Amino acid sequence: FQSVIVLLKNFSWPVSLAQTTQPDPGKQKRKFSSFFKSLVIELDKELYGPDNHLVEWHRMPTTQETDGFQVKRPGDVNVKCTLLLMLDHQPPQYKLDPRLARLLGVHTQTRASIMQALWLYIKNNKLQDSHEKEYINCNRYFRQIFGCPRMRFSEIPMKLAGLLQHPDPIIINHIISVDPTDQKKTACYDIDVEVDDPLKGQMNSFLSSTTNQQEIAALEMKIHETIEYINQLKTERDFMLSFSNNPQEFIQDWLKSQSRDLKLMTDVTGNPEEERRTEFYQAPWVPEAVGRYIYSKVQQRRQELEQVLGIRLT
Repeated sequence: FQSVIVLLKNFSWPVSLAQTTQPDPGKQKRKFSSFFKSLVIELDKELYGPDNHLVEWHRMPTTQETDGFQVKRPGDVNVKCTLLLMLDHQPPQYKLDPRLARLLGVHTQTRASIMQALWLYIKNNKLQDSHEKEYINCNRYFRQIFGCPRMRFSEIPMKLAGLLQHPDPIIINHIISVDPTDQKKTACYDIDVEVDDPLKGQMNSFLSSTTNQQEIAALEMKIHETIEYINQLKTERDFMLSFSNNPQEFIQDWLKSQSRDLKLMTDVTGNPEEERRTEFYQAPWVPEAVGRYIYSKVQQRRQELEQVLGIRLT
């Protein structure tokens, strides 16, 4: 952020808008108008009439930047004026709907920052559907704001468009004094504006440079291999630590795991070790299982006969 000081000077009525900034060696000073998208000066309508009380400036593609503005009107009495300054945010910023602003803790921000804040809220409140990840299950606040119990994540930008507004202008109320004894001929207002990060250009040139790409790729591969090796060592450590803490339980769990893996590899179903014992077939569920098995076989045989004879058996 950079501070821009708006100066309002009275020179026997003419009102001037200009800027003053702290000198910064090595930096090119931006002109005053480059910080704003539009500027409106509203004078007393009763004094200057409905057609002459507004002075407007709006940025155009062909606008030539200037270090200040000066407005002149005839008059010999003190005049109240209101200045409306609309900052030229790059990238554009938007003001959120009051309900969503309170929920996210964001008043005015870029669209990307708003989406990021929205996603953090969804993540922290576990609103993403656990089975269908592309869906967001709205809580009571989201239902009030978006008007639906459930929505796709891809629908959020479209629904968000109706909740974004242009940022509020900076409003300055000023009295233009024509009293020669009035010492307050200049009023200063401090406005924070965003400026380009001086490191941004260096970062872009570094990322777009291809001279070190091979070295970067080799380092990334080495990092990946190191992480894999660390994970492997952790697995081995956990394996040995479990064995040292309780060898008997570890061996039993390990044998069970090996048995499950063997079944998956050989496509074996059931539990052969239990099924080879007579006690397995004396359980209470066996008679019902036998009845279900016989019934399924009878139904299977009936369907085969119907297909052969071409009739339906009753």
